[in-house]
Parts: sequence; structure tokens; C-alpha cells
Amino acid sequence: MRERVFRVFGAASALLDRSRRPSAVDLALLLVVAAAAIGLVRLGHQAGGGLRTAVEIDLSLAALPRYALYSLLRGLAAYAISLVFAIGYGYWAAKDRRAERVLVPLLDVLQSIPVLGFMPGLVLALVAAFPRSSVGLELAAIVMIFTGQAWNMTFSFYRSVRSVPKDLAEVASWGRFSAWQRFRAVELPAAAIGLVWNSMMSMAGGWFFLMVSEAFVLGDRDFRLPGIGAYMSVAVQRGDRGAMVASVVTMALLVVLLDQLVWRPLVAWSERFRLDEGGAVAPARSWVYDAVRRSRIAAALRARRPRAPRPPWHAPRAVAAALSLASPALFLFLLLALAAGGLRLVHLLRTVSAVGWAAVGRDAAITLARVLASVGLATIWAVPAGVAIGRSPRLSRVLQPVVQVVASFPAPMLFPAVVLALRAAGVGLGAGSVLLMTFATQWYVLFNVIAGASAVPADLEEASRAYRLGRWRTFRALHLPAVFPYLVTGWVTAAGGAWNASIVSEYVAIGSETLVAPGLGAAISRAAAEARLADLAAAVTVMAVTVVAFNRLVWRPLGRIAEERFSLQR
Repeated sequence: MRERVFRVFGAASALLDRSRRPSAVDLALLLVVAAAAIGLVRLGHQAGGGLRTAVEIDLSLAALPRYALYSLLRGLAAYAISLVFAIGYGYWAAKDRRAERVLVPLLDVLQSIPVLGFMPGLVLALVAAFPRSSVGLELAAIVMIFTGQAWNMTFSFYRSVRSVPKDLAEVASWGRFSAWQRFRAVELPAAAIGLVWNSMMSMAGGWFFLMVSEAFVLGDRDFRLPGIGAYMSVAVQRGDRGAMVASVVTMALLVVLLDQLVWRPLVAWSERFRLDEGGAVAPARSWVYDAVRRSRIAAALRARRPRAPRPPWHAPRAVAAALSLASPALFLFLLLALAAGGLRLVHLLRTVSAVGWAAVGRDAAITLARVLASVGLATIWAVPAGVAIGRSPRLSRVLQPVVQVVASFPAPMLFPAVVLALRAAGVGLGAGSVLLMTFATQWYVLFNVIAGASAVPADLEEASRAYRLGRWRTFRALHLPAVFPYLVTGWVTAAGGAWNASIVSEYVAIGSETLVAPGLGAAISRAAAEARLADLAAAVTVMAVTVVAFNRLVWRPLGRIAEERFSLQR
């Protein structure tokens, strides 16, 4: 704490020094901090202003910047929680073999449960816990966004820790690194690039259910929070096309700003942790990152970093001992929580009739077919496009930033316009929902293929040119096998995204009209809208079981084949 105080005061004194006047970058940084602080104060005032289950949303253009700021703060708060969860959960699963047997399958189950599956219970519980304010609703919205972000990041960190290069692990062993030193100097840097890239996809996953998180309806109860998601939801409900276009444009601007001010600087920063040469990979650049590094605030923080005295006790060993004691306690708490939720779930499922179970099974088969079709459509274009971008420095430099921005945009905000266009073309929602689900799945496939193509060693590329294989034979004999392990990962995450996207693609409300396509996603949406908790529990349970079974029977064997036959690291 004392070190941080010294650094802050050092930076402030450097700015106040007349001989070192702050630059435009320093002033911009201070303005960003001030705007974030004002936004937090406004959001806190909004949350503590009393519980209002039907907030009136202003559809004027003047209200959009304020709503966008509220949604951004909720997204960043959820991301901070997701980052802590991903590192803690992923590290625990990677280091504790006994816990790994439960934690990794549990992660499969958690990512397969759609937001609407546990949102009713969560919202009602948090509203009851904070009956005199909107804090419960705010926490519920943040937790909902968290559930769209955490799983992808957790899997990435877990796999990175498990696959630390052997030479780095041996150096840490020879140097007798403590658990904290190994984590800080070896494991966290090795996971940095994957964590940053998956953070971008996770942030997009959090935006995906923004409309549901900020404008949740349970039966005749309307739980609404001011935000751009609620703005879009009300605009669609009222059929206000001008407000719909305004919200889409505002969201696009927000995504571009996040890309320029947050994600691209983080990608450029993470390049320092690259462990391979990556022959065809163009180094990431960011004008914001370069400007911040040259700012006087950054220079002051680097120059005035004091040397804190070493504590009398060995902090890393103490932290490791505390974690070793906390691990069984956390494991027991997790099991008790699952047992309590399981008892409530069993009570609800016992009331579902045999006819109801048969209907849910039929809906699951229909949605599974749509999921596989959407993943197939995404694969058809994403594999050649991803290989081209990943192997060409020029295309990577031009197209990769564009893909990052487009992938971060929440597809459900475009669903009403796409549905209207499909209906005008004579395409019903049954076939149209496959296209809508493809919008949500394609980026997982594309990003993973780009990563796989970028990792192809340059000497193999030179060998293919030396043997004059040609483009098609090089693609078939080198690129496709090389990206296959990454493609399997993309299929797994894309299928999970498609299952969740079925909730908003099979049940679309436009104005006073609601379009429904038969399927499990529509069954979940209707059960939540009509507050039929038993039917909701049955549909969510079948979806979770189907996703986990498909992962075990199809994706996991494909993953083993990819690792054993096509991995370039073996």
C-alpha cells in the first residue's frame, strides 16, 4: 500500500512541476479517469435510489451516451470479476489433480447452462436481499454478463498453465522457484497472449445477452435497468426503428472505442510474452499504447518506484500455505452449493409430466440440428479466411483489427433487422434462426483458425514453396492439418455459443409481434417469459445434459485425435 501511495504522489508531483508540464496524453488520461469516476458515482446513485421494477427508458438521443456509460461500467465490472475467477479457478484446476476431476467437467456444465436458466432465481434472490434499492438488480445484471465472459477465459488460462513449455518449467525447477515466483515469472506470462485474446471474445460474449440482462421480464414482473441494452429492448418493443438504429450506431462506436483504447493496447503489450518467432505474424501495434508509454505519468510512475522493505515473513510461502488450506474449504463450499441447487432442481423436475419431457426432447433434437448447421456454415468460410489472414502479414495488418471490432459487436442487437429482411425475402424463422446462430458462432471459429495459422513454423512454409506444392496442396497438406487442433477448440466454443444463441434466435419479439421457431431455445424463452419455472428447469437441464454429452462423445475424441496426430508441438 505504501508503495502505491508513493507512486501516485510521485506522478502527481511530476505533473505539478512547472518544468515538466503535462502533455495532451497526460490530460487525456486524467479525463478518462475522471469520467470513469463520475460514471461510477452516477451508477451508484442510480442503484441506491430505491427499487423500481419498471424503470422508464428515455428513447431520446440525448440519453444514449449516459446509457452506454452505464452498460460499459457493468461490462467492465463483470470483466474484472471474470478475470479474477478465470485465474483463480484455472490455476486451481491445473495444479490440483483431485480437484481437476470435478472442476473441469463442472466448467463444461456451467458454460452449457443458458443465462435464462438461472436468471429468474438469481434476480428474485438478489432483489429480496436488497429490497430497498436497485443494488440487487445491478448485481444480477453484472453476474449475467459475467456468465457470458468467464468460461472462455477460464479454459484459456487452465490450458495455458497445463501447457507451459518444458524448457521454461525446467528452468523454474533448477532455479528453485517458489509457487508464487513460478506463477508470476513463468505461468502468468505464458498465458498472457491467450488470456488477452480470449478476453476480447469474452467481452463480446458478455455483450451478447445485454438486452436480456438489462431488461428482464418474468411473468408480469418487469425488472429493468437503464442501459443501452434496455434502450434497444424498449425500442424493439415499441417498433421505433429510429431508436433501434441509434442504439446500434452507439453500440458500434462503443465497441470501436474499446478496441482502440483497451484491447489493441493490451494486444500490443502482450507481444512481449510471445515465445515463438511466428514467421508470418505481423507484430501488433497500438498508437494508444505507444502514447501512454511516452506520457509523463508513466515516466513518473517508473522513475519514482520506491524499494519497499522486505517483510519479516516470506509472503509467497504464506500465500501458498493459505491457498493450500483454502482449497479444501472452497471445494466443500462448492459441493454444498451444488447439492442445495440440485435439491431445488429435483423438486421442480418432479412436477414435469411425461408429455412435457417428450416435448423437451423433441425440441432439443431440433435445436441440436440448428447448432450443427450453424457451426458448419461458420466453418465453410472461416477456415479459408482464417488461414489467409493468419499467413499473410499484409492481410493480418489490415483485416485483423476489423475482425476484432466486428466480432465484439453484440449480434442480438441486429436480429430484429435481420429477421425483418429474411421475412421480406420469404424465409421463415425456422431456417432464419440458423443464420442468426451463425452470427454468434463464426467468430469463435475464425479467431481460433487465425491463431492456428499464425503458429505454423516458417520453415514448413519454406519447404512447401521449395517443393512447389501450390496453394491448394499446401492448404490441404500443411495448413489444414496444422490448424485442426485450433479448429476443434473453435468448434467446441462455437457450439456452446450457438446453444446460448438459440434462446434469442428461436424466439424474437418485434414490436407487438413475437416470432417463434420450434426448438429448445424457444422453449426456454417462453417458459421464462411466462414464469413457468418447472418447464424452464426441464428445458435447461436437457440443454446442459445434451451439451455435456456431445462434448464427451464428439468433441473430446476429436480433441484427442487433433492432439495426437496433428499437433506441431509434439
